[in-house]
Formats: sequence, C-alpha cells, structure tokens
Amino acid sequence: MNESLRQQIKNRRTQLGFKQLDMQARTGMSRQQYQKLESQGNPRLDTLEIVAAGLNAQLMLIPDDKVHLINQILKDEVQISIEDQDDLMTNPWKNILGDTE
Repeated sequence: MNESLRQQIKNRRTQLGFKQLDMQARTGMSRQQYQKLESQGNPRLDTLEIVAAGLNAQLMLIPDDKVHLINQILKDEVQISIEDQDDLMTNPWKNILGDTE
C-alpha cells in the first residue's frame, strides 16, 4: 500500500534535513499551518503545490499501471538511458497512454 501523501511530505522534508520551522521560509506558511498539514492533512491543491515547491518537488498524477515503474526508477532499480532522460524531460507523458510519439 502506498504511504499517505502527508507521510510522503514529511519524509521528503526530513530527507532534505528541514524542520517544520524551516518550511515557513520555504513556503510562506506559518509553522502551525505546516504542522497542521503534516498531522491532519486535507490541504487545498494550491497549498500542496506551494509545499511541493518548498520541498524541491512536483505534484504528478501517475497512472496506476505505471506506478511500479516510477517506484523502480526512484529506487534506482532501473537504469534510464541519456536519450530516455532527455525525452522524459521534454515530454514526461510520452508513452504513458500507449502513444508512440
């Protein structure tokens, strides 16, 4: 089962070595607001986008049948060629829905 979005946010923050107080400068949210987001969740989409930016991350919808591939990439279990990396940077949706371009 996937970890909750709240847990992913907290994990990312701690990976980066940030404290909740650090997020005030990174997001413009008060420490209390950020703490509430991590503990109780249910933020608005624009709030999630602000938090993601503050964590040097992006929000993304991943089709269910592609989640395992993304997880493998994130765990460095799959090597991606330079050409594929370039393609993903210019068109991250390429081949996601079975298209060939």
